[in-house]
Amino acid sequence: MGAKTVNKLAVPGATLHYEVTGAGPVLLLIAGGGTDAGVFDGMVGQLAADYTVVAYDPRGNSRSPYDGQPADECVDQSAEDALALIDAVAGDEPAFVFGSSSGAITGLELITRHPDRVRMLVAHEPPCVEVLPDVEDARAFFEDVHDTHKTDGVAAADVLFMMGTGMDDDAMPPLEDLLPEYRELAERMQANAGTFYQHKLLPFTRYQPDLDALKTVADRIVPAAGLQSIELLPGRPIQLIAEHLGWPVVTFPGGHAGYSSHPAPFATLLNRVLEAEIS
Repeated sequence: MGAKTVNKLAVPGATLHYEVTGAGPVLLLIAGGGTDAGVFDGMVGQLAADYTVVAYDPRGNSRSPYDGQPADECVDQSAEDALALIDAVAGDEPAFVFGSSSGAITGLELITRHPDRVRMLVAHEPPCVEVLPDVEDARAFFEDVHDTHKTDGVAAADVLFMMGTGMDDDAMPPLEDLLPEYRELAERMQANAGTFYQHKLLPFTRYQPDLDALKTVADRIVPAAGLQSIELLPGRPIQLIAEHLGWPVVTFPGGHAGYSSHPAPFATLLNRVLEAEIS
């Protein structure tokens, strides 16, 4: 598998922390929400047997600080961050990309803007609710979470967010019950929650995918969702996008964070999906 190297990349307005493991074609893993590269640790070893795996902390999260004060996220800027990492590690070669949640939204924008740089995108539960028929309800819900964070803080926003997205089953056990390496990850994610609710939640969930542009690269997009979460709010948009692209949704083990809860079977299926493109 080879050792993991830890690197920094300066991008406009932030410095990205990224980790590279393995050898072979580049596979960029894009974390979502308030998470970071660490959520993929359970999968990296397996994937690094066949790929140069690149995982990173999105700007503003964990070890990727903003240069100045936190500002509202722009999805196009997030896509340019992903592009900068592909350029840094893959050179002229296009990369495989796996993105989950808002990381999948970043992936959709990346392949829309720079189709020649993405060999294949696996888009796992992008919460772009603007494509839903009941978008007003979804929009109102995310605004409520945003406002709750502002008035009542992170804990209250967490409860509302988890229940409204059906992710309350995914909640982590208490910090003191976690292994030290997981505790460190959980503490980093907890520290990111404020930035997520204030600066990322609304810009990402209000993202309007360019469905016509995506259709032109449909052969390089794999719509994906969790077996346990495909009918929940974050899993629903990809069903409509998949219909538009003319592909079925590939269901992965677990729920919205299946890559973390079921890393081995998740990585096995991801490998199989990517291999289908190579062969």
